[in-house]
Amino acid sequence: MSAAISTPRRGSLKRLWRNIHLWLGVGLFVLLVPIALSGAILVYHDAIEEFTRTPAGAVTPATPTNLTKAVANAKTAAGSGFQPVNIRIPDDARVPLGILLRGQARQQGERPPFLMALIDRHDSRVLKISDFRNTFFGFMHSFHENLTIPFYYGRDIVGWGGVGMLILALTGLYLWWPRRGQWSRAFAWRRSPATSSNLHYLTGFWICFPLALVSLTGIYLAWPQQGRSVLSSMASMTPQPARGAGPGGGPLIAEPARSPSDVYTMASGLGRGQVDMIGFPNMQGALWRVRLNAENRTEPVTIMVNDRSGSITTVEPLTGDRVAFWICWLHEGSHSGEIWRFIVFLSGVIPAVLGVTGILIWLRQRRQRKLVKTGTPSVAAKTPAQPVGSASPAE
Repeated sequence: MSAAISTPRRGSLKRLWRNIHLWLGVGLFVLLVPIALSGAILVYHDAIEEFTRTPAGAVTPATPTNLTKAVANAKTAAGSGFQPVNIRIPDDARVPLGILLRGQARQQGERPPFLMALIDRHDSRVLKISDFRNTFFGFMHSFHENLTIPFYYGRDIVGWGGVGMLILALTGLYLWWPRRGQWSRAFAWRRSPATSSNLHYLTGFWICFPLALVSLTGIYLAWPQQGRSVLSSMASMTPQPARGAGPGGGPLIAEPARSPSDVYTMASGLGRGQVDMIGFPNMQGALWRVRLNAENRTEPVTIMVNDRSGSITTVEPLTGDRVAFWICWLHEGSHSGEIWRFIVFLSGVIPAVLGVTGILIWLRQRRQRKLVKTGTPSVAAKTPAQPVGSASPAE
């Protein structure tokens, strides 16, 4: 008697989750697919930019780049009112340096303008200077983070889109799950007469776990303040500096006592890895922030150089900080090897495949139901599908 009762209940639950899966997928298709595709492009952002920025026939310079001269040239090219924020130093010495400069906001509450100066590694001259937001990857970043919608509305939409994608991944796994232990057929291609259905079932299963993880980490990044509050309640985290400030918070020092070349030499002399980024000091703590990448470490090493005394301290991230770093790295596909990077890339591409095939399945089933109502036989009715676990995605 209990088995007879439980079977209809399972069927009703399956239909409920099918309809949730269907209407989320159809309703959010126009939103989720562009967000996912922009994320797939950004996975290889750094590699693509390094390739496009490197001049044809570029060679490694014989001597290290004069960073102090490079910063002076970048400030001249940017014009008055712009201060250097950080220097990004690619591992490949043929790739130009990138110096980020920040200007003054025109009015209170407005975001300040940012310029990116590309510097030749041989003579420290400025190759190009542009507003990063107006570049292709600048637009991709803005679209992926907030749909280019100002204030927090865009982030909220992207965050709820991540919630929808997470639900789609989990409900898709539930609908795929085989019934009565039919695992041998669960991974078979011929689960349906239609190619679109088979493609939807199999690609959906293989991508559901990484897609769920990428969606979950994206939810955290869409609402960073709320995410940090939740994370800090479970693990210790360092206080977050004010937005737009240098290391430790506060406005940046206009004329630091030490030059970028001095800081680079001090950091390189530690033997803890190759300098990857140099952040300029603020007026409150007067600390240069330097990031180094070591071959034998997954996580980069961060040190602070006191602009006044020259003392060097190593930043030891707290437990919550490490978790926050890994959330970001897992979402963007960095610091986890090329295999995971490619999986994250697929997590951005395959939702488009799932969305298109899911809509095709829905339209086909609507057409079949209409034929049944009119009493017209269909090809699908003559050759019925044999889904495993009632995996049909729509009712």
